[in-house]
Amino acid sequence: MKILGIGNAIVDVICKVNESFITQNNLAKGNMKLIFDENEFKKLLSNLKIEKTISGGSIANSIVGLSQQGNEVGFIGKVSDDDLGNKYEIGLKRENVNYIYSKKKEALPTGTCLILITPDSERTMCTFLGTAGKINESDIDESYIKKSKIIFLEGYLWDEGEPKKAFEKAIKNADKTAMSLSDKFCVERHKPHFFDLVKNKLDIIFANEEEIMSLIDTKNFNDVITFAKEINKLLIITRGKKGAISIKGPEVIEVGIKKNLNIIDLTGAGDLFAAGYLHGLINNFSQKECLEKGTELSSKIIQKFGARI
Repeated sequence: MKILGIGNAIVDVICKVNESFITQNNLAKGNMKLIFDENEFKKLLSNLKIEKTISGGSIANSIVGLSQQGNEVGFIGKVSDDDLGNKYEIGLKRENVNYIYSKKKEALPTGTCLILITPDSERTMCTFLGTAGKINESDIDESYIKKSKIIFLEGYLWDEGEPKKAFEKAIKNADKTAMSLSDKFCVERHKPHFFDLVKNKLDIIFANEEEIMSLIDTKNFNDVITFAKEINKLLIITRGKKGAISIKGPEVIEVGIKKNLNIIDLTGAGDLFAAGYLHGLINNFSQKECLEKGTELSSKIIQKFGARI
């Protein structure tokens, strides 16, 4: 297998909302809020019109993108044996993803993420992790880890206790490990731990400009380039309208964004960028070509609803 993803198995529930819905529910626009109370989550959902449901989760979106590019991929993520869990598994298998998890009835239901799209195409997420965040080391089949060229981990999973052990098992047995920093709030909550991972344990790191600057406590992007050169890891950073950049040792490569796009929904832009980049990496593209492939896929995804091309 070329790439095996490990992340939150979340059913994405996509809804259109107006700006007032975000403010009335005290949500931070453009960010992700974790909801721990199932009843609070159900109440929020009851006021919404559902546009679409998808087998999601950040890394799962990337893995599906890689599958759509013709790569042999797999995914490990925890669901319950319930209606949404069944839909999740069917959804991934339909995309030719090898789903490496045997579900059973869990105390918590399958995880769900409300993706709220405002008229300016920005997406705000409310996630009830359910059983997804309870992944543990016994859920990780190390034989699949050893057979994969790259393991791709999701920063969001570090929000919980047991998944850390699962990640440690995966990193220990992996040939190469990539990880997405996922979210600025995630970085701020786990800064010392994420910093240690980036500096000492990971081979490939995906982040946006905000996340990586938060990680190293800087307001100057030049400090990021200096840091990346010092740690000598492959660091890939998306910079919104400024494009994307990859840094490995002394090599710094930049690409711009695609122009004149009809942007509808920014959901999955980072996930599909990572898919395109990794597709290039495992198929021996140059760094510039990897960045361009990431930009191509992210440009396609933001011109439609959801995180599926």
